[in-house]
Amino acid sequence: MSEDTEVNTAVTWLDPDWAWLRVQKMQTKLHQWAVADPDRRFDDLYNLVHDPATLSVAFARVAGNAGAHTPGVDRMTVRAIGDDVGVEAFLSDIRDRLKQREYLPLPVRERMIPKSGGKLRRLGIPTVADRVVQAALKLVLEPIFEADFVPCSYGFRPNRRAHDAIAEIQAYGTRGYRWVLDADIEACFDRIDHTALMGRVRDRIKDKRVLALVKAFLKAGIMTESGQFEETDTGTPQGGLCAAAHNPPYEQRWVMRSVRGLPPVEAVATTERCA
Repeated sequence: MSEDTEVNTAVTWLDPDWAWLRVQKMQTKLHQWAVADPDRRFDDLYNLVHDPATLSVAFARVAGNAGAHTPGVDRMTVRAIGDDVGVEAFLSDIRDRLKQREYLPLPVRERMIPKSGGKLRRLGIPTVADRVVQAALKLVLEPIFEADFVPCSYGFRPNRRAHDAIAEIQAYGTRGYRWVLDADIEACFDRIDHTALMGRVRDRIKDKRVLALVKAFLKAGIMTESGQFEETDTGTPQGGLCAAAHNPPYEQRWVMRSVRGLPPVEAVATTERCA
């Protein structure tokens, strides 16, 4: 990593707006390097993950998420951390453990939610601390992997949404196309092979500390609703970083469906699920 990344500095917890500017500058450079050299494997990223600016932005994203009031297995919420611990003390503890290579993710808390057809979907709710570290990893890794996507890919990408995919479908419709392939890999999140996934991540990431941290999240396990611990030998619980930011190498979903006469609401629902 070049010395001009200008993110690693002495421990100073910046104002969120300044922190975001510094992180944006770091992300821009990582993305430019990734685009310029598709075969580049990035090293020395770990310091960027535990940089105060990165952790500050990561915490702000976690705190602004709709799940901020939902605790993980430690029963701590964002509000409780702010009231009882203090945000800077909380982030300093995370940073110290990351720097010392002593950070160990806790199991995610299982929550079963109903799906259509009477089935249940398993969500995994990480602790707030784990969410912050996951968000920090995402801030560093996303601009690198983003460089490898093709323009027609919309899933789990920044500044892209299902409606953009719908607009592209409509544009193709005006050019005479009449079919959309809309598919779904069955139990994709449940069955992702960790070895294959880590292999794809290693295609771009050489920093062993970052790779070890990603793997630790994959192997953190699940605390079931009945209070039983389950190991995670395969799959990534939906609800965490590895289900989204590291799933892209497996560009998943597209199903066969005719767009002729497809109601707009149904088109949105289909694309939300698959794009």
